[in-house]
Amino acid sequence: MAYETILYDVADQILTITLNRPDKLNAYNATMQAELIAAFDAADADDNVRAIIVTGAGRGFCAGADLSSGADTFDRDARKGPVKRHADGSVDYSDDKVRDGGGQVTLRIFKCLKPVIAAVNGPAVGIGATMQLAMDIRIASENARFGFVFSQRGIVPEAASSWFLPRLVGISQALEWCFSGRVFPAAEALEGRLVSQVVPPDELLPTARALARTFIDKTAPVSVALIRQMMWRMMGADDPMEAHKIDSRGIYARGRSEDVKEGVIAFLEKRPADFRNKVSTDMPDYFPWWDEREYK
Repeated sequence: MAYETILYDVADQILTITLNRPDKLNAYNATMQAELIAAFDAADADDNVRAIIVTGAGRGFCAGADLSSGADTFDRDARKGPVKRHADGSVDYSDDKVRDGGGQVTLRIFKCLKPVIAAVNGPAVGIGATMQLAMDIRIASENARFGFVFSQRGIVPEAASSWFLPRLVGISQALEWCFSGRVFPAAEALEGRLVSQVVPPDELLPTARALARTFIDKTAPVSVALIRQMMWRMMGADDPMEAHKIDSRGIYARGRSEDVKEGVIAFLEKRPADFRNKVSTDMPDYFPWWDEREYK
């Protein structure tokens, strides 16, 4: 697929997705939304992709929504035509035109079967900050800046960030950043647990790639895919019994797999394991186990 707003590059089983509108600090628009979703679809379908890094071209990661539409930037009726309404004139919120575009991207990242690392090279505000929240690890350059700026634009947080952000940094920190809408440096993001590392600019991508390699070398792709979904989805479980049910299914299904037999024998023989199961064909029969109803 040819992309207009992102770069898609696979090397050594690591996919690097680069937001690529550097003249606009990689501001997010509808084309970027569609291309990011397509890129994650392609990554999940490609067994040669074992890990994903998302970064930005030029000096920015993503400056947030493209505001070139001016006052109508966030007005769906003005930009997409009137949404459906009920007979009494109230909005029909099931209309697909009401859906938040950023949320469609983060929900797609949430469903991803490969580890995802954000390599934040520069300013990341609005959707530039919230799109990262569904990624597994965030590494920041010393040049990075973050801002959940919605209160200063008269709007509210999007991209399902009211679910992700408090789980990552705690409710008090999430509210402090969102109430004020201020832009803060990478050091504060590290202190607030939004990012796991802050590194010099020239070390950002090498650090992200070195981390990605630890997710690839010596590991079974199907196990990594299941671990990612188990951990994220159990964050919303209301009882550890839900985790026990999924753990039990996983241990049973994977325990009978060729990967597990190979993993045990390789350990006993003190040699590297050669895992052959593929994410595209060998996910267990209980997967996916969650409710897959689409947005209505």
